[in-house]
This record gives sequence, C-alpha cells and structure tokens, in this order.
Amino acid sequence: MDTTDPDIQFDENGICNHCRQYDVSIKRYVFDGDEGKEKLNHIVNEIKKSGKGKEYDCIIGVSGGVDSSFVAYKVKELGLRPLAVHLDNGWDSELAVKNIELLLRELDIDLYTHVIDWEEFKDLQLSFLRASTPDSEIPSDHAINALLHQIAEKNRIKYIVWGCNIKTESHLPRAWSQGHLDWKYIESVHKKFGHVPLKTFPHMDLITYHYFLMKHKSINLLNHLDYSKKDAIKTLETELDWRYYGGKHFESIYTRFYQGYILPRKFGYDKRKTHLSSLICSGEISRETALEELKQDPYPQKLQDEDRMYVIKKFGLTEQEFEEIMNLPQKKYEDFPSYYPITKSRVYNYGIKLAHLLEILS
Repeated sequence: MDTTDPDIQFDENGICNHCRQYDVSIKRYVFDGDEGKEKLNHIVNEIKKSGKGKEYDCIIGVSGGVDSSFVAYKVKELGLRPLAVHLDNGWDSELAVKNIELLLRELDIDLYTHVIDWEEFKDLQLSFLRASTPDSEIPSDHAINALLHQIAEKNRIKYIVWGCNIKTESHLPRAWSQGHLDWKYIESVHKKFGHVPLKTFPHMDLITYHYFLMKHKSINLLNHLDYSKKDAIKTLETELDWRYYGGKHFESIYTRFYQGYILPRKFGYDKRKTHLSSLICSGEISRETALEELKQDPYPQKLQDEDRMYVIKKFGLTEQEFEEIMNLPQKKYEDFPSYYPITKSRVYNYGIKLAHLLEILS
C-alpha cells in the first residue's frame, strides 16, 4: 500500500494503518484452530435448527469466483441445505457461467438466477461513469446485497452465508470506493446523469437495510476456517474441475476492465495493492513476490484491448464519448447527496449499538 490512498498513515516503522487494523480485525473476527471449529459447529447447528421444516436453511451468493465457490463447497460439506443466488448483470464471463453451472451441479445445490434489466442497469452504470467517481462498481454490489436479503425474506430463511473474509479482503481504502449500501447516493448519481427509470433494480434504503439486518443473520463463513486462497483454489480445481480466472473478481468482464484499466489509468488506483497486501499479512505470499507482480500489467494487454472494445460497444458509446468520460474531472462520494451525514451522526451510532446489544441479549 502507498500514498495512492490519500488517507494512509505510516508509523515510525513504516507500517501503515491498514496493516495495523488488519491485526486488530484478525484477533476480533477470525477464529481458526479448535476455537474456530467450536464456533463453526455452533453456527452450523443454529442454521440447521432454524431451517427445520423448510426447503433451505441458508442463502449463499455465487459469482463463479474463488471465495463464493469455496463457500458453496464448504456449506455442503457441513451438511447444510443452501439456496444459491446469482445476479446476472450482463457482464458474466463465459468461464464464470461454466464455473457456476459445474459447481452447483456437482454439489447438488439449487440455483436462483436474477437477470437484471439491462437497459436500467446500463443507464445506471453509465451514470456512475459520468459522475466520475472511483466507485462505479457499487451498483452491482448494492444489488447483490439487496437481492440476497429479498430472497431470504421471501423464503423465510434467517441465515445468509457470505464469502467475505478478513484474511484476503482487507486494506480497502475508503477513498477508492464507498457507498455500496448507500441507496441515497446511488439514486442521486442516477438522478443527475441517468435517463431510464429504475423500476426493477434490486435495492434497499436505509430503513429497509436495518430491517433486513434485524430479520437475517449474516455469517462470514471463511472467517471461521483456516482459510487459504491458494488452498481453496487447489481444492476447487481438484475436486470440482473449477477453473481459476486470473484475478480478484475477474469473473466479471466489466469488473476486470474497470479494475484493470479504468481505475489505474483514470484515478491511479491499482486494486491489486489491496488484495496483495492482504495476502502478505495472511502469510500466503511475500512482499517481494507482490512487488514483482505489480511490475506486470494488471492483466494482458491484448485482453485489455478486447475488453475496451467490448465495453464501449455494449454501452453504446463511441470511442470519443468513452475518452471524454476518461478525461472528466475526478469526483468523490462526498460530492453527491448520501446517507453519510446520518450514518456518522452520534444518535444513529448509539442506535446501532443499542440494536446490537438487544440482539445479543435476545
């Protein structure tokens, strides 16, 4: 990590705030060894108990990527009965689709696929590109979160099992991307730059989000395992003929292009630094190995060129229009209306703490 994160802070030993926070989060949220097994057994028993008499006892999201695929593998190994949910936002790579089909067939997991309205979503993504903030990926993240909660609510399922984990997904600069759950922010960007009404786009406002948090229990399963990214890849490849796609979240063509082309060229942000830093802290790779990887292009130049042509055409842009977007002045999350003033208020945060306390006591 370096000063492309404008908020980064280094101590007298050259250790940044992200690495210090990593150590704190590992101690607080990650449970491995005997403690992890004990906590995991308790969670599994609670999920099974809540699912008695129902077709499914938990919801999992699947993208075709490493973490979500390994979660699918693990929940079946633990004897759970998941319903897999996939958001098709129009950007799935062929490999991602094959991985999902093969994985769920081999594991005998039912799949619900929500195909997003392309005209709505295209208009929303173009709105974010024209807003010129570095977080044009958050509409997908928001829709996935909303969709999983909505499916859980519809099927009366209490538990949502996520593939998020501290070991390999930390070091995330706030300035690089934020507002994933902020519908007011997403809506304000679309209101300024969009043209197509968002009639069917999966979303949740602040009140609905907290309602879902009270109704549903989120489990970050990988935080309760001795999770290793490289070991997970090996297991998936060996036992399920799953295939790796070459980069973090590169199962999506747009994500691959956005993270590997637009972010570094327009904003100077290389998201590989966050992923590699997490892997260094987890002990999976060395700092020297990470620095060597950063000397290479984010992904092959030929594929970058192909993705560029594909994205421009799929969005219905001309080369000139795309270059105009790339040259727009940079903006930030704070430049648009959002829930941020509310979520940072003292009253709001007292309310959240009280809600957590009542949940623990109930």
